[in-house]
Amino acid sequence: MNEYILLHHDDASASESGWDAYIAKLRASGQFDGGSSIGEGASYRKSGTTKPTTGVVGFVRVRAVNLEAARVFLDGNPVYEAGGTVEIRLLPKD
Repeated sequence: MNEYILLHHDDASASESGWDAYIAKLRASGQFDGGSSIGEGASYRKSGTTKPTTGVVGFVRVRAVNLEAARVFLDGNPVYEAGGTVEIRLLPKD
């Protein structure tokens, strides 16, 4: 079983009320490994220049056999359902 992270972008206004039902659905699947919203931050470079972080505002971790199976977790996702971007990435095994 592989681990995936679903990265929620800030390009849609997701309904706050949809999160409780979505998280309950993920928990019921037995494949949910947590998640969180993400606050403001900054990017750093050795040269000293920084930029505010943008784009990703939260994440969810799930387990699935492959990327196609992980796509099932888009169903009911408030960001995805509002027309926003949810990026799915494989988390490498140690």
